[in-house]
Amino acid sequence: MSVPTESTARTVLLTGATGFVGRAVCTALERAGWRVRYATRDAQRAAARWPGREWVTLDVADAESTARALDGCEAALYLVHGMSSHGDDFRSAERRQAENFAKAAERVPLRRIVYLGGVTAPDAEASEHLRSRQDVGDALRAGRVPTVELRASMIIGHGSLSWLIVRDLAARLPVMVLPRWLKSRTQPVAIADVTTALVRSLDLAIDGSEWFDVPGPETLSGREILERTAAVLGARNPIMIQVPFLSPQLSSHWVRFVSRADWSVAREVVVGLKTDLLAHDARFWGLIGHAPLLAFDQAARLAVEEERRSGPVAGAWGVIERLLAGTHQPNGTS
Repeated sequence: MSVPTESTARTVLLTGATGFVGRAVCTALERAGWRVRYATRDAQRAAARWPGREWVTLDVADAESTARALDGCEAALYLVHGMSSHGDDFRSAERRQAENFAKAAERVPLRRIVYLGGVTAPDAEASEHLRSRQDVGDALRAGRVPTVELRASMIIGHGSLSWLIVRDLAARLPVMVLPRWLKSRTQPVAIADVTTALVRSLDLAIDGSEWFDVPGPETLSGREILERTAAVLGARNPIMIQVPFLSPQLSSHWVRFVSRADWSVAREVVVGLKTDLLAHDARFWGLIGHAPLLAFDQAARLAVEEERRSGPVAGAWGVIERLLAGTHQPNGTS
């Protein structure tokens, strides 16, 4: 098979290019033969950190900036998530941005938009974070450019906010109160599988716009996720004490204390855990012929290995982690 040259390769706009998923998917896009145009709010800063890439400044709230970034592109990956930068108004702001992007894509016109959102929950149970993810998908699919919306729950990988919360809790709390929301179940998916889903969606043969769940291969409760993460880290399995009255809102405060995750975002993620977040089906993986999916333990090990390559955790919590790890022996003795 011939490799596309610079002049013949199709151009895809990668929004959110400096974020966790954006950084993970760029190599897969290039390997698939795409010419990638990297979009971020501060192109100059990004170019200094990652030279040799085509960087463009993009503010999805600004029609002119969006039009310039999309000019000459065939497709776009929409990975914009501005919850931490819009305060309490993030839901309406994110929807307006998505509507602006959809209109600009119509004028290009793009052939395909691919959006990574979140698994939906019943309206009565959904957090503002989950509602916002759904609003963005609805806005993009309502446009005239065919859009594939992928809905993932917890993504496992170094750099994932939800993984960071779980990893820090498992590594840092030898004793943990167990709020009732840790009984909620979800289907964690590896970042490697998510990147495959995003790239394959650019050429998925469907008419119009559609959404698909992209679940991982296992259904796990929050408690099971914490226990298995501790095992992968080589940490002592945390002692969990059942506290049925501890709500997600209250427990988000001890997450704030323990985890390095941005609390303004982590709070919404934790509040969204009060109900099961399960896929309607897994048919998308069959449509793209992708199997097998990485199991939770495999994905967690890869995340831990990548983190360790960047060096030990700094600061007081890093010291605490190493002290806790030093009191635990893999054979079960201490």
